[in-house]
Amino acid sequence: MASILKTDKVCKYFDGVKAVDKVSIEVEEGIILGIIGPNGAGKTTLFNVLTGMLAETEGKVIYKNKDITKLSPQDITNIGMSRTFQNIKLFDHLSAHENVKIGFHTKTKTGFIDAIFKTKTYNNDEQKVNEKGIKLLKRVGLAEKQEILGQNLSYGDKRRLEIARALAVEPDLLLVDEPTAGMNAKETRTIVELLDKLNDEGITVIIIEHDMGVIMNLCDEIVVLNDGNVISRGDPNYVQNDPAVREAYLGKGTS
Repeated sequence: MASILKTDKVCKYFDGVKAVDKVSIEVEEGIILGIIGPNGAGKTTLFNVLTGMLAETEGKVIYKNKDITKLSPQDITNIGMSRTFQNIKLFDHLSAHENVKIGFHTKTKTGFIDAIFKTKTYNNDEQKVNEKGIKLLKRVGLAEKQEILGQNLSYGDKRRLEIARALAVEPDLLLVDEPTAGMNAKETRTIVELLDKLNDEGITVIIIEHDMGVIMNLCDEIVVLNDGNVISRGDPNYVQNDPAVREAYLGKGTS
C-alpha cells in the first residue's frame, strides 16, 4: 500500500532542547496510526510541525509525494490534511452548525465584496455551506444539536463537533490530538466508533492518545516517542511487549 505521509529526520529544537529529534516515520494510506509516549515526549510538537504550525529545525515532511515542509497551515489544509487540537478550539457563542460552517471557509469562492453586497456567489456559497454543514453534523451524530451553542454542548459533543469541523475540508489525512482526554467510558466509546467509521470511509487517521485501551483497540500501527526520538514502532502487540517501551513508561529495570 502507498504511503500518504513521510517524515525524513524531522527535528524541532527550542533553545537547545530537542523536542523532536530526527524523527523518520512513514504512514500508509488507509490505516489508523497511534502516536504515544510519556508526557513531554514530543507528540504534539510533531503534530505542529506536520501541519505547518511550527517551522522545523531540520528535516522534511512529505505528503502524497510532495514536499510540504515550508507550506503554511492553510496551504497544508487545502491539500487534504486536517487536524483537531488537544485543547478544544470552538466558538462558544456560535451554534454547532455555525461552528462547522466556519470550517468550509477555504472551500468557498466568496470574497470580501461578495459578503458585503450579498452577491449571487455569496448566496450560492451560503446555501452549499448550510447543506454541507448539516450533513457533517449528521455524520458525527450531532444533527439534533445543530442549534445549540458551543458553550452549552457536553464535553464529548464538543470533541465530535471539532472533528466535524476538521472534516469540512474533506481531508484524506486526519490528525487528532488527545480526542478522548477527560471523557467517561461512554463518551470515549463514541469517539472511538466515530474515528473507526471515518477510517472505514477512506480517511487515514493519526491519533495522539494517552488512553492505552483506545490505542491498542483502534490502531493498526503505533509509533512510540520518548525524549523526541522514535523508540519503537509496530502493531499493538509488538509495541506493548517491547522492553524499550516498558522502560520509557516505567523506568529502567522494568521486566
